[in-house]
Amino acid sequence: MAIAVNQDIGSRLDEVATLLAEQGANRFRIQAYRHAAEAVRDLYQPVSTLLAREGLPGLEGIPGVGQSIARAIRDLVLHGRLALLDRMRGDHDPVALLRSVPGVGRVLADKLHVELGLESLADLEAAAHDGRLRDFAGIGGKRLAGIRDSLAQRLGRIRAPVPLHPGSGAEPTVAELLDVDREYRIGAVAGTLPKIAPRRFNPNREAWLPVLHTQRGNRHYTALFSNTAHAHALKRTRDWVVLYHDAGDGEHQHTVITAAYGPLQGRRIVRGRESECEHHYWPSGCGASAAHVSHEAPVSSAI
Repeated sequence: MAIAVNQDIGSRLDEVATLLAEQGANRFRIQAYRHAAEAVRDLYQPVSTLLAREGLPGLEGIPGVGQSIARAIRDLVLHGRLALLDRMRGDHDPVALLRSVPGVGRVLADKLHVELGLESLADLEAAAHDGRLRDFAGIGGKRLAGIRDSLAQRLGRIRAPVPLHPGSGAEPTVAELLDVDREYRIGAVAGTLPKIAPRRFNPNREAWLPVLHTQRGNRHYTALFSNTAHAHALKRTRDWVVLYHDAGDGEHQHTVITAAYGPLQGRRIVRGRESECEHHYWPSGCGASAAHVSHEAPVSSAI
């Protein structure tokens, strides 16, 4: 007799594989999800029981399941949804994602997204630790600790300092992020990328949002124009590019924009890593005194 939860998880993993194939992802990544779906369906015990008893290591012990897919299975079991799948379906909703964290209600989630620009659980975790969540929302210590603990478990990592030096740890370099951004925008301008129909801000269900799946080393990237309320309000839906990547240590997110002011004005930059971008463009340290010609202008203006 088939185990219902395993059948359900297997079908979601199959859907990921199908959408990856439709959207032009690497064939080995597609095969990995298909093999994982089959392995989960063949388990002799519910995958939820295995997760409860052995945690992520137990899921990684399933034949054909690596770290990234183990985290995907965990999210599907615990939360009934997978951010990667939501994005590929066009269902990604930052407010709904923030609301899924215990202690964050609908009103607070909306304010955090619109007024603080939070778009992901990683954004929320950063705000919970750097004081913004406490100062902005007046959240008490006990509630804040609960949100932090929930996020630590949800994101699947032991709390540790994020590597600050480019190229250290799991952090991709600014050069790598800008390279993925450029690949995405060239494909968007050329019309060679598949398009999805996002549900948010798209009443006619038009398939307008290009999606790119690409790889750099062991990092799998998904790139999309930002479809957030903030991007729409500032008319930056064809400028801001959100990059999601996973190298087996959990999903990370970066946003690449065109700088509107300062020494980097007109150049593509990774938001929050401006000083590294300056070094990327001017490794000799000449900075704004150099001829200010944006290497990214042709692609940006075409969009």
